[in-house]
Amino acid sequence: MKFSKSLLFIFFSITVAAIISFLHHYNLGSISDQVAVGARWFGVLGLITLGFRKKTLTAWILIAMVIGVEIGHDYPEIGVKLQVLSKIFLKLIKTIVAPLLFGTLVYGIAGHSDLKQVGRMGWKSLVYFEIVTTLALFIGLAAINISQAGAGIKQPEAILEELPDVKAQSFNDVLLHVFPENIAKSVADGEVLQIVIFSILFGVALILVPESKRKPMVEFSESLSEVMFKFTNIVMYFAPIGVGAAIAYTVGHMGVGVLVNLFHLLMTLYVALIAFILLILLPIALIVGVPIKKFIKAVAEPISIAFATTSSEAALPRAMEAMERIGVPRKVVAFVMPTGYSFNLDGTTLYLALASIFVAQAAGMQMSFGHQLVIVFTLMLTSKGVAGVPRASLVILLGTAASFGMPVWPIFIIMGIDELMDMARTSVNVLGNCLATVVVAKWEGEFDKNADHTEIEKI
Repeated sequence: MKFSKSLLFIFFSITVAAIISFLHHYNLGSISDQVAVGARWFGVLGLITLGFRKKTLTAWILIAMVIGVEIGHDYPEIGVKLQVLSKIFLKLIKTIVAPLLFGTLVYGIAGHSDLKQVGRMGWKSLVYFEIVTTLALFIGLAAINISQAGAGIKQPEAILEELPDVKAQSFNDVLLHVFPENIAKSVADGEVLQIVIFSILFGVALILVPESKRKPMVEFSESLSEVMFKFTNIVMYFAPIGVGAAIAYTVGHMGVGVLVNLFHLLMTLYVALIAFILLILLPIALIVGVPIKKFIKAVAEPISIAFATTSSEAALPRAMEAMERIGVPRKVVAFVMPTGYSFNLDGTTLYLALASIFVAQAAGMQMSFGHQLVIVFTLMLTSKGVAGVPRASLVILLGTAASFGMPVWPIFIIMGIDELMDMARTSVNVLGNCLATVVVAKWEGEFDKNADHTEIEKI
């Protein structure tokens, strides 16, 4: 009986909230703003009740996102002030990334002493990454050329915000940025690719020393990775609060109405990303034989974290743990996923292709398909390593605009909704990297299809 009453309350509260909000929005009844707000919070109470029934972290994160939207919409001043909670969550996550990557990569390489497999996973991963990101590139190009979202936009008379002073990066600059000169500085700056390079070289060097010297460090690396996974579980208790606060800040700072002004561009990106998932990622998953339901259940939580925080880095520890739980060996997860954060930016690549041509369209620049390809391939090269940083794509876009003589004022327009666009592209980055780990594991013949994934949903 208790089950039936709680379920009835959940359904009733959400339904009442939806009906009253609909009537109030379209002025179909004499419903005051106070009544509409009260009805929406009544629906939120129903969702909270659902959370206590589900008792899963994913459910609480999604519920916290709804609560965050409501706080940001009804009490924008409070929503903006809640940003500090989302920053606390991101800081805690960033403390995990470097030791987790070091421990898992070193153990994955030196713990098995198989340099041939490391090299084999390396070239397989890079081949897969380049094929998928190239397909993302063409989907982004097709989407913006079909929608013509930038055509007809007039330059604003005055722009109040300032763009950062960005210099175009040369190929040498990009190449040098891959390699660390000071590992402590790389850790402090959150340079994921540099940490990966250092950890791989450290693991290879560890293989080359005598067993008596190697064993203690391998055991330390294994212990470190285990501790950091437990550390992640502790930090994840704070995830619903951090995620809800991030959404509250976004809505409170920008307002829900921001969707109206740039709806065309926003929908172009979202439709393109959905098309990429359905036309590229889903067929790959089916061809390789990925257990779809099991995979979706595993990635739901890291994707929701990435969506709310607009940071792939925030979702990395949980994504690695989830992939290991569904049957991908730790050595594959530890190598493929961090590498993918620099070379497999599916969502970011698609967005940059779309955004760069949007800038050209808004400026009235006529470009051949060949010229467009040169621009977007340049973007794909210069974007390596930016997935972990919220809105770093704007900086890359500015540098490329300077290189090709495009005006920067259309980028101001993109800035207005970049956070909403970043949510979507970051989520696709995480989804693509999770799939890549399963694909490489299947390719290596090491995927355990009988792995127990029941613990994924535990807080």
